[in-house]
Amino acid sequence: MKFTPETYKIPDVPMQSFIDTDEIWDYINNTVSTPQRVKEVVEKSLAKNRLNLEEVAVLINAGDAESIEIIKNGARELKKKVYGNRIVLFAPLYVGNKCSNNCTYCGFRASNTEAVRKTLSDDELVKEIEALEDNGQKRLILVYGEHAQYSPEYIAETVKAAYSVKKGHGEIRRVNINAAPLDIEGFRTVKEAGIGTYQVFQETYHREAYKTYHLRGKKADYDYRLTSLDRAQEAGLDDVGIGALFGLYDWRFEVMGLVRHTNHLEACYNVGPHTISFPRVKDASMLQLGDKYFVSDGDFARLVAILRLAVPYTGMILTAREPEKLRNELIQYGVSQIDGGTKIELGAYTEKTAAAGEHDLRRGQFRINDDRSLNQIIDELLRQDMLPSFCTSCYRLGRTGEHFMEFSVPGFIKRYCTPNAMLTLAEYLVDYAPEETAEKGWEVIEKNMPELNQKVQNQVREKIEKIKQGERDLYF
Repeated sequence: MKFTPETYKIPDVPMQSFIDTDEIWDYINNTVSTPQRVKEVVEKSLAKNRLNLEEVAVLINAGDAESIEIIKNGARELKKKVYGNRIVLFAPLYVGNKCSNNCTYCGFRASNTEAVRKTLSDDELVKEIEALEDNGQKRLILVYGEHAQYSPEYIAETVKAAYSVKKGHGEIRRVNINAAPLDIEGFRTVKEAGIGTYQVFQETYHREAYKTYHLRGKKADYDYRLTSLDRAQEAGLDDVGIGALFGLYDWRFEVMGLVRHTNHLEACYNVGPHTISFPRVKDASMLQLGDKYFVSDGDFARLVAILRLAVPYTGMILTAREPEKLRNELIQYGVSQIDGGTKIELGAYTEKTAAAGEHDLRRGQFRINDDRSLNQIIDELLRQDMLPSFCTSCYRLGRTGEHFMEFSVPGFIKRYCTPNAMLTLAEYLVDYAPEETAEKGWEVIEKNMPELNQKVQNQVREKIEKIKQGERDLYF
């Protein structure tokens, strides 16, 4: 059986469910994959065309070594074409871990009696942000449990507080959100606070599996969660992020679900998600989950490469859930954003640093596996001649949603991203970097200069000199 995007059993209608379980399994079970067909699909992606579900199924069903290598090499080449050498950096900041849901895989769930519940006070929030600014962070994602206390109005106030904190040259220029799905008015409220991306992860796109993990609370409503980002779009919030938690169901189905979600948003609103996230289940306080759907490192690398090929222009986020070695590998296959210096215990950024690998699961949502500081991660990226970026210019200049697609899909976004990465890196090197990091950083900027035409090179050099003289927040 072969489907095309025009023959979905469930049509794309705004605000209505769009996942058909049998249809996705039909794609997976009835699509034939050969090395030649894999090459054809990869070539389509390298021409910067988004793949349809049948083509994604071709990549998913490619189990032979030759085909897997074609997929990984294609993802590596595509990432270089679209994103160049830059990697965007951010930090998560957990604001509160109260939660009314009962999700069996999460340390925040309501039935977890071991969890130490906390919501940052106004003063604690400011101190956490100051600590992050002291390390050079410019981009945050604020994370909240799903609880009535964390209303749209509360989220908006914490966002405004984050933007207001200035310490030395430090400031937060973009605040993204990971919180409960909202109604349309709620999304309007947080949009007016000036947020960047609003993330809502479906966790698993398989309806029956979803029921087994979400035992109570608003999150138990599969359809309400699935259509949450439709409501964001209806509210005018066009910068959204989707994700699935790998380990809850068959990874092949979840990859198809993420692509189907992307197709739905594009069909209904003419803009896909700004980011896709693909966290794997990790140890958590009182974890109640088997390993039936455990995703191996090998399969994880495959699915990252497949997603990159499937959605060439969508940002892909890989978090500190994953260990250093694996993160370094997956960056090559398509990851465009990573966190650095991550601490997920409430209030941890202002506390004395714990020994590497030590985490209090009672205070965090899950266990992280990359304890490196922000500067250590920047050092490693520079060693690979990559450009660590804190850029926020697209968001602040209105290049989001459909406007972002206008710039990014033809490939024009590279005209902005590479020079802006250089400028934000220059700020970091001047303000925060140890001498050895700074020396390497200036070398990497020079190595990447040939990516720009001569006119832009001259403009970048002029702006870097201004940064060295004390000016900040210069961008294209």
